[in-house]
Amino acid sequence: MAMPVPRSDHWTAADLDHIPEDGLRYEVLNGQLVVNAAPKPRHQWLIKWLVRALDDVLPPGHVVLEGVGVLIGDDEPIPDLMVATGPIDWDSRGVPAEQVKLVVEVVSKSTTLQDRMVKPVLYAAAGISNYWRVEINPFKGQLPDETSPVLFAHALGADDTYEPTHRVAAGDAVTLRSPFEFTVDPASLMP
Repeated sequence: MAMPVPRSDHWTAADLDHIPEDGLRYEVLNGQLVVNAAPKPRHQWLIKWLVRALDDVLPPGHVVLEGVGVLIGDDEPIPDLMVATGPIDWDSRGVPAEQVKLVVEVVSKSTTLQDRMVKPVLYAAAGISNYWRVEINPFKGQLPDETSPVLFAHALGADDTYEPTHRVAAGDAVTLRSPFEFTVDPASLMP
């Protein structure tokens, strides 16, 4: 089956409805179609345990969702997980950005550029108040005494860009207070 072409000069979230389900992950970022391979087990394990931990502390009216798109204009980035407020349209192709309170990206080798540079800009411009990035592999800028995974928490600043609030390495615990109170040691999220 041939890959469909966009209906205009750039890809939109609506174009994703015409792409076959083939095990790959398709996103639209700044009008470009981005294709990523399926994640590795370590990546998915961390997400599973983070979802469980978040489920235990979510305020009423909040839900945590894995691998669901955020609807931002014609774009549809897909964070590894999000926390959103309702009401959720359970049959929609994604969640409108104004309902999303937190997005989390777990960086893998194939998503490094998008997770560190492209997606945070889109999420911030859409007004999503919190962005967390989790590094599970050695990375540039890693401190000599830091053990992976390392959680970087960011909150939306006055100029609609993310400002770092916490950097937490495995073995350290921190209580994050935005968008809700959550105590985590990144080591608890790995086997």
